[in-house]
Amino acid sequence: MESKHLHKAMVIGTNVCRFLLAGTFLFSGFVKVNDPLGTVYKVQDYLEAWGLFSLSTGVVPYLFALAMGVLEFLIGIYLFFGIRRRVAPLLTLLFMSFMTPLTLWLAIDNPISDCGCFGDAVVLTNWETFFKNIVLLAAAIVVFKHNDCLFKLVTRKVDWLISLYSAVFIIFFSLFCLQYLPIFDFRPYHIGANIPQSMEIPEGEKPTTYETIFTYEKNGEKKDFTIENFPSDTTWTFVSSQTVVKEKGYEPPIHDFAITSMEDGTDLTEEILNDSSYTFLLIAPWLHIADDSGMDLINEIYDYSIEHGYRFLCLTASTEEDIAAWQENTGAEYPFALMDEITLKTIVRSNPGLVLLKKGTVLQKWSVSNLPDEYQLKAPLDELPFGHLNKKTTIHKLLEVFIWFIAPLLVLTVGDLIWLKIRNRRQKKEQEASN
Repeated sequence: MESKHLHKAMVIGTNVCRFLLAGTFLFSGFVKVNDPLGTVYKVQDYLEAWGLFSLSTGVVPYLFALAMGVLEFLIGIYLFFGIRRRVAPLLTLLFMSFMTPLTLWLAIDNPISDCGCFGDAVVLTNWETFFKNIVLLAAAIVVFKHNDCLFKLVTRKVDWLISLYSAVFIIFFSLFCLQYLPIFDFRPYHIGANIPQSMEIPEGEKPTTYETIFTYEKNGEKKDFTIENFPSDTTWTFVSSQTVVKEKGYEPPIHDFAITSMEDGTDLTEEILNDSSYTFLLIAPWLHIADDSGMDLINEIYDYSIEHGYRFLCLTASTEEDIAAWQENTGAEYPFALMDEITLKTIVRSNPGLVLLKKGTVLQKWSVSNLPDEYQLKAPLDELPFGHLNKKTTIHKLLEVFIWFIAPLLVLTVGDLIWLKIRNRRQKKEQEASN
């Protein structure tokens, strides 16, 4: 009797660990493929921290980011449905055996502010991530050691179909989000966000003090400047800019949104955020590698802005040489302004991307692959759908994902259970008839 209770406790404990791991891997994999470019940026951070600068550019970070998200998601699917009950626990154990020492190194040396395991959806400190991985590693050991206790939710007749459908769905989902924009935007610049409100400091809190450093070059000499001592000598050539922390304090969701005029170094932030009219912001962190396939549309949007009296500004962290080359290659006539590279990458996951603001509120965001054309821009913005805040909520997006992914899996699972029940009844009747 005692042995029976012990076995039952082992089965329950193992499957609790199994579902804990399944939920974690599903969530972690999904947020990575939902924001593939953000995952690419994080992979580049790791490669640069390891000194592998040659691998941090090109296709390697993209392939690694895609493989990472897809692998985690599929491991989660396998664990959840009880598919490949030997392979899935082994992959989970190997994965956690690699990630746990890695996060310990991150916690001790702190080369990267956060590991990025859950993207921007849930940001953990490096020590929090390490302790989380300790728990998951222990769960992985239990599931691997007692994989024979894992019960299946489907039969072998459909487990291959669930595996195939999950793999195809998550790969295409990742490519869709890479081509366009993340379906779920967990960043502070999501559609509907009011930037000034997200920059506010609660009463009584001491704000973190930031400073934007501009690097200029003249006669082979590089020198750093701030807003206070911006060079009036026009012979200096802009090289790069970055925002650094001067004094740590309360950090609001948005703390590094600062726009500096390319022409004279004027701070345009307040002017743009308080503008009661519409503002188009073309976001291009690096113009020398920006996708120029949509340049005709961008120039048309600029002409449309001039016609209707809207502001149009290109925000970049590129050098003056890159800006000049971009203007020459694309025929760009719109003005340029400077912003911190990390902020630009955070605002929109596209290089370039387009953001529409009004009174500091993000009304719409486009990647270079789905820019509005002349057929959509046929009237003033206040008469067009995207000139107003999109009413589509996170609940609507979750329902769409449910319809496209979870619903088919439920149909397969329920159908399989019904078929299994019918088969068992038939076998029982045949057995009774033979007796």
